[in-house]
Amino acid sequence: MNKAMLGVIDATTFHDTLEDLLLHRSLAAVPLAGRYRLIDFVLSSMVNSGIESVAIFPKYQYRSLMDHLGSGKNWDLDRKRDGLFFFPAPALETIEDGPGSFNHFAHHMDYFNRSHQDFVVISNCYSISNLDFKAILDRHIAEECDITVVEQKGKSLEIFILSTKLLISLLESRGHTGYTCMQDVLMDSEYSINTYESTGYVKKVKSIIDYYEANMEILQTSTWKELFKTDNPIYTKVKDEPPTRYMKHSIVRNSMVANGCLIDGTIDRSVIFRSVKIGRGSSLKNCIVMQKSQIGENCVLESVILDKDVKIQDNVKLIGTPEEPIVIRKGIIQGELMNS
Repeated sequence: MNKAMLGVIDATTFHDTLEDLLLHRSLAAVPLAGRYRLIDFVLSSMVNSGIESVAIFPKYQYRSLMDHLGSGKNWDLDRKRDGLFFFPAPALETIEDGPGSFNHFAHHMDYFNRSHQDFVVISNCYSISNLDFKAILDRHIAEECDITVVEQKGKSLEIFILSTKLLISLLESRGHTGYTCMQDVLMDSEYSINTYESTGYVKKVKSIIDYYEANMEILQTSTWKELFKTDNPIYTKVKDEPPTRYMKHSIVRNSMVANGCLIDGTIDRSVIFRSVKIGRGSSLKNCIVMQKSQIGENCVLESVILDKDVKIQDNVKLIGTPEEPIVIRKGIIQGELMNS
């Protein structure tokens, strides 16, 4: 039996509760943990599971995602055969197309018809985990079921394994059945459904609170070890930058600081992305600061999320809470007179 798998990542999702972070990027491209993007986790899991053909189906603001993925070289997917495929939504979708990922998939039916893999893994783009799809496929085959759903504590992770033939049939018959996505299929008793319980760390990012919690949880040693395994690494786009420079007055506790930063303040339990500058006398606690943001001198930030290229001028005080973190959108300049 051919146990080869296709990888399909549904990147069409848009969550209104994450709008502040999705103005200039797709959900799949949201930065996480200092140097990664959300899509890195499922994509790396697929590659580590021996999947050599992965199709990305984006719909909204996908320029940033394309820039991040490139040819797929960082995931060893720049191949002469198979590799990484990028299938944006059609420029003009008709009323007949309707909602749901199946219609998007169906616009690129040639990809599925020409594939030689017997099975397909369909996943969302916003689950943070490190999964072994080979083990899930083995269970799927052993149970002789139509569809395997990956769950944790009885809740679907929106990750599915099924035969490629069945997926093609579902796409071709969608006009008759009314199925728009895999969730619709699961509600039909016509198919035998098996579940696979994931016991490792999983976090689905559907809101600002989810995003904030995920970054804070990754600072915990136990979570880090579950996600970033030596034998199943999480890959991302590689950028060559100098080491971070810690100045005389810098103090850093229980934080993650990426390359290329200049730190002259105090950082406590925070995630700092690449090329961030933090001025003297400034204090950050429980914060997430994305790439190339700059924080002036004598600032106090607590439970704040700064998107890329944000500038915080001197003497600014921003105090949020873990339940309601303050989000500063990309490129905003926050001055002393704008304090909130």
